[in-house]
Amino acid sequence: MRLATFNVNSIRRRVPHLLRFLKRYEPDLAVLQELKCRTEEFPALEIEAAGYRCHALGQPGGRNGVAVVSRLPFEVVAERLPGDEADDQARYLEVEARGIRIAGIYLPNGNSGGEDGFSYKIRWMERLREVACDRLDSFTPFAILGDFNVCPTDADLAPGALPPTDALVRPEARAAFRALLHLGLTDALRALHPEDAPYTYWDYGPAFEANRGLRIDHALLSPELAERLLSAEVDVAARAEEHPSDHAPVVVTLR
Repeated sequence: MRLATFNVNSIRRRVPHLLRFLKRYEPDLAVLQELKCRTEEFPALEIEAAGYRCHALGQPGGRNGVAVVSRLPFEVVAERLPGDEADDQARYLEVEARGIRIAGIYLPNGNSGGEDGFSYKIRWMERLREVACDRLDSFTPFAILGDFNVCPTDADLAPGALPPTDALVRPEARAAFRALLHLGLTDALRALHPEDAPYTYWDYGPAFEANRGLRIDHALLSPELAERLLSAEVDVAARAEEHPSDHAPVVVTLR
């Protein structure tokens, strides 16, 4: 079984990029982030023509947005991260396919809105931990894939790529990420690339050519799925295309 995550940075601009990625890797199920469209504007017809069922959760104002595209039958479990009924941002979509719960997330960046914006990020991560704890306590095969907007360690960004005050590397964000791992989740890319886990994001401009990147897109697996882990890789070719997203897809293959 092959799972993937891809921050497309505007789905309507990146349909050709997404379709080429789907053709290259043929994932069974992929989660998408940063759709930047309303739900009804999601280009489902083009993606369905490539053999993928879709479920999108957009947001007015061209912000956020998450989706699932799948060759497998799936059931939508949740369209919001539990724990805050007032939070209406389109950042969480959980489905079940082949007995596996798969959460696609677009975790808040935390750099806008001052300390309030960063506090929202940390609260969001705490709520995500509660969900993960529930799934793990029930021994549900569970995966969280998406744009976490966290560089877990200094090895996950090019030297000097971010200042220490950036929300992606602040100690509180890293601690919240470690709290997920301490539950028993496995960081798939780091597990199979302990010394050289590839970056998943490069800012526009010369960053890609200079490989001044960040590793902020992650696939976290419950023990049941970690035992089945065969490979984890980054589709750097997607970032090298013309007019790409600033993120590259992460692909995880399970037995």
